Order: sequence, then C-alpha cells, then structure tokens
Amino acid sequence: MLFTAMLFSPREVFSGAEDGLLLWFNTVFPTLFPFMLVSGLMMAGGGLDVISGIFGKALGRIFAVSGSGAFAVLTGFLCGYPMGAKAAADLLLSGRITKNEGQYLLSFCNNTSPAFIINFVVWKTLGRENLLAPSLIILFGVPVFLSFFFRRLYLKGQRSFRAPKDSRDIPGRAFDFSVFDSCMMDSFGAIVKVGGYIIAFSILLSLCRDMGNLPAANYLLPSLEITNGVVMLRENIRDFRICYPLIMGLTSFGGFCSVAQTECMLGGTGIPILPYLAQKLAAAAAASFLAYLYITFFQIIPS
Repeated sequence: MLFTAMLFSPREVFSGAEDGLLLWFNTVFPTLFPFMLVSGLMMAGGGLDVISGIFGKALGRIFAVSGSGAFAVLTGFLCGYPMGAKAAADLLLSGRITKNEGQYLLSFCNNTSPAFIINFVVWKTLGRENLLAPSLIILFGVPVFLSFFFRRLYLKGQRSFRAPKDSRDIPGRAFDFSVFDSCMMDSFGAIVKVGGYIIAFSILLSLCRDMGNLPAANYLLPSLEITNGVVMLRENIRDFRICYPLIMGLTSFGGFCSVAQTECMLGGTGIPILPYLAQKLAAAAAASFLAYLYITFFQIIPS
C-alpha cells in the first residue's frame, strides 16, 4: 500500500524526502553530531569518571542513579532526542550500568533539548516569550516528577542503583587519532540512522497530508514527527487553550519518529521499546494537563 501510494504521489514523496533531509542536515546533524562525538570521546578517554565525580553524588540523591548513570541524566536532559537513549545504551553495553538502571534511565531522561524548546517551540512557533519559563518547567519538571514513580519498577527493593557486580574499572585510553576515528565513525553511524528515520517519517507525513482533510488529521498526524507536528498544531488549531496543551504534550512525547530513533539506539541492549512508549505517553498526558491548567488559571490569551 505504501509503495502504491508513493507511485501515485511522487511529488509528495519528493517533497517529504527533501523536507526531512533539510531538517536533518540543517538542524539535527549540527546539533546532535558534536554531542555524540564528544560523549564517545569522554567514555573512551576517561572523561566519564570526571563527570561522575562532579555530578554523581548530587544526581544520585535526586534520581537514585549510579555514578555512571548520572552521565546519561545530563546527556538526556541537555542534548535532546535520542541522546539520552544512546548514552544509556552505551553505558549498558560497556558494562557500566545494569539493565534495570538502563531501563529506568530511558524512562525519564530521553527528552527534547532546551535549545529546541526555547528557539523553535516557544519563540518561533508560539511567539510568546512569557511562555518560556512555564514551558521549560512543565517539560522538564514532568519527567523529573515521574522518575520517582518509574524507579519503583526497576529498583527491586534497593534504595539506589549500583554498578554491576561483575563490572570493573575501564581505564581511559590515551588520546590518539585511532580513538578519535573510532568515536567519529560510531557517531556518523548513529546520526545517519537518525536522519533516515526523519526522512522516512517526513515522507509518511507528506503522503498522509495528500490523502485529504480527515476529521482527526489535525490531531493525529502531528504525532508522527515533532518538528512538523508542532507547526501543524499551531496552524490548524485556533483555540490557544487547546493548541498550547497539545504542543506541550507532543514536545514531551517527541513523536513516533523519536520513538523509532530511540529503538534504533537500543540495538543489542535487550531493552524493550513498549514500556518506554507507555512512559512517554504518560509524560505527554501529564504535560498537556499541566499546560491546560496553567493556561486556564492565568487566562493567557495571545493577542
């Protein structure tokens, strides 16, 4: 069916592929690739131990994570999709954290980056600077709050996560170009996979738009991909009391494209994607609810 739709709608396929490629090349690649490369170099060169020493105790008390898990928390909250998932997967595959901690980290620290929220969602799409602080509080406060509930599923009676029993200290490698080359190629592979999913979902979104104005299209299609989805919600839903909560929910969820990217990063870890999907949907519902309460309570109507 998809192949037939592509044959009869070549213009939409080309447009969707072009939009996805430009989004990846102009925004995602320059944003994520440097962080992927540097995080790989940190793990290979011993920088992870430095980060753990600085932030491990504080983040361990808040989130009950191990010293290595603190690195995934920082990465997931600061760097955007799917860096939280990649950091958790890399830590698990290298034997620095347990599978239970990897699942717990994935449940709350794979989020939209602050730069995307500030620049694209609030300033460019919503166009209201007074929503900057509440949007950031909602979108980062919700996963922090939910982490207190999610950890009960994975701690198994313990107070906090610890390094695996069979783990050993992994000495950092002295920097040379072989280390840089290895980390660079690993980062290239990951960023190309992310780009492939963005292009595929952009094509799917373009084809669905070509099917006509379905009654639920304005609410369902945006869930495919966050960047185009946020714009669609702003353009198609005039009531700001409905539009803003939906945008907050989609930004918290990340769209099904980010779910596919996350599953791609989890290859070889054995971590299932369905619990993650349920946890992100719970976070999206909570973010939408809080955004609706904020708009209703303060009666903020755009001019």
